[in-house]
Amino acid sequence: MNNKKEIKIEKIISILKVESKKWNAPVLGLISLHKKDPFRILISTIISLRTKDEITIKTSKNLFKILKKPKDIYFISTKDIEEAIYPCGFYKRKSIQIKNICEKLSTDFDSKIPNDINELLKFKGIGRKTANLVLSEAYSIPTICVDTHVHRISNRLGFIKTKTPTETEFELKKRLDKKYWKEYNSLLVAFGQTICRPISPYCSKCPIKKYCKKTGITQHR
Repeated sequence: MNNKKEIKIEKIISILKVESKKWNAPVLGLISLHKKDPFRILISTIISLRTKDEITIKTSKNLFKILKKPKDIYFISTKDIEEAIYPCGFYKRKSIQIKNICEKLSTDFDSKIPNDINELLKFKGIGRKTANLVLSEAYSIPTICVDTHVHRISNRLGFIKTKTPTETEFELKKRLDKKYWKEYNSLLVAFGQTICRPISPYCSKCPIKKYCKKTGITQHR
């Protein structure tokens, strides 16, 4: 990695680690909900897709009252899941995905969540973002979970230049020191939820503005 870039991103991460303690970012509440439980992490991440973290937290708590482990799926209906996770986005589709995932976990994996990305990606409804989050948060396996915040901000900073989250994941793995992989997601998501918003970010109060190239920003506050 170019030394200048390495110093820059290290400085950015260092600043965000300090500043994030001041933010009331929804993602921080979502992380605390996980409790390092692979099953909770997996299911709440599925619920979170295209859903605000505030809604994800509320609906995940509702669901975990009746679905504490994969085998509990045999005692509840898809309708029960729908009612628990409503009004998260695409709740009907996610209810079916959750049911299918739980059944497969119960029959093929003795209710244990795989700690291998290739095994996780075989499940319908589990993509790279979800799989990487499970590996990172549940098993402390070095990997980078890339969501819209991570993809957008990494490019906005000028640290990378990619077009898709998958491209971003592999580019970050090339350029970012492995010791930062696990925390990179939560820091950038919290930053994206509070300061570096998708539209009209708060550049005036951004703690890392002097390191940012503001790529793609046409309007800011």
